[in-house]
Amino acid sequence: MRRRLAAAGKAGRRWLFLGHRWLGILTGLLFATWFASGLVMLYVGFPALTESERRAGLPGLDWDAVRIAPDAALAAAGAERFPRDLRLAMLDREPVYRVTLWDGTRRTVSARDGHPVAGIDAALALAVAAADPRAVRPRAIGRVGRDQWTVVARYDPLRPFHLIDLGDAAGTRLYVSARTGEIALDTSRTERVWNWLGAIPHWIYPTPLRARAGLWRDAVLWVSGVCAAAAVTGFWIGLLRVRLRRRYRDGRATPYRGWSAWHHVAGLAGGVALIAFIVSGWLSVNPNRWFGPRAPSEAMLERYAGETAPRLALDPAALRSACADAVEIRFRHLAGAPVAAVACRDGGTVTAGLGPERLREAAGRLLPEAGPPEIDRLAEEDAYWHGGRTLPVLRARFADPEATWFHIDPATGEILDRLDRSGRAYRWLFDGLHTLDLGPLSWRPTLRKTLIWILSALGLATAISGTVIGWRRLRRLAAGPRRA
Repeated sequence: MRRRLAAAGKAGRRWLFLGHRWLGILTGLLFATWFASGLVMLYVGFPALTESERRAGLPGLDWDAVRIAPDAALAAAGAERFPRDLRLAMLDREPVYRVTLWDGTRRTVSARDGHPVAGIDAALALAVAAADPRAVRPRAIGRVGRDQWTVVARYDPLRPFHLIDLGDAAGTRLYVSARTGEIALDTSRTERVWNWLGAIPHWIYPTPLRARAGLWRDAVLWVSGVCAAAAVTGFWIGLLRVRLRRRYRDGRATPYRGWSAWHHVAGLAGGVALIAFIVSGWLSVNPNRWFGPRAPSEAMLERYAGETAPRLALDPAALRSACADAVEIRFRHLAGAPVAAVACRDGGTVTAGLGPERLREAAGRLLPEAGPPEIDRLAEEDAYWHGGRTLPVLRARFADPEATWFHIDPATGEILDRLDRSGRAYRWLFDGLHTLDLGPLSWRPTLRKTLIWILSALGLATAISGTVIGWRRLRRLAAGPRRA
């Protein structure tokens, strides 16, 4: 029996070494790419249009030109029930209602005479872009259907785009929807250059692959899964081969020399972090749908609104005095009553028809079967709400089986986030392990970045040394057996 166990252990160890060797040859360059690109992402994020940038580019509302009520606009847009989103803003010099239906379809209706806006040409797109405060010498570059920066599905209702170069020193480009005239995205020269060394290789984000969301998700799951196996087997071997007490003949803790010694030592020093980075990256695409959705469902939103009919008993003219320079109004219902959030040029928001009791009533409708929620008002960031998010914020905590939380903007009534027990676990498994956003590191960004640099340097040393070792082995195999 002992001989069989010893033989099985020896065979298992041999397969462990062989498995790691070939997994390492397959994944070495990927590891090196991930660590290097992750460091770039510490400083340059993927292009996104922030709310402050979007609002800054909106012209002031021309109240005198608004002659169509929201009800008439919804009828002109063909809305059979109250839409997911309804806004009043300017399209260059014309006020328009922007309607987002529940299936994601976007429709634009003139607030002057009620005619549907079927699309915009390059000249109008150029005028829209010229309202951006960064515009110096704007010029139209051409039309874009899908490119590297607009590859994800959330841009589908707005495609195609007019691409406008603002002519500023930062090389800013705006994507103006040819369907609705909305500015969907801005990119700078710095973002466009550095993301080829950052997010694109890190997220495995080439356009042909990312455009097919299901295929991209499967690719990330399989690639990161194989890499996780390489990391785990390597760390296991590293532990088996290290000797801290009964050292090797020359007094060394490792039996290896040269590149192999670097690989062994760096892998041991940064092995736990390397495994944490890879496994948390694998979890980021939600394998097996273990983590719950972060957005409220359609049914939740309709209960929260308390009104599904395509009507709104609210006159935009009554909101004229809300702020001196209004740029947009967002209409919605809360607990069956109309609410209008008026966005002001200075970044403030004035909401008509909103109060604490109405918010509490509407929040209770999200999960009526769970009973009234406990509602906390957060004035400061905490472990589950931080990173520059909206403050203050309301947190509605329900006693349902999933212990669901909703975060609600008290200034507008907008539901910002849905977080159940699995979502809170994901916060630690991904944010905590992948970006070291945990404990005291969350509030000390310089210390967190320093630690990420150290661990990434160890990961790079492990990956580069492993790649050299693998390349040498492949060269020896290609050369064939040596002759005597």
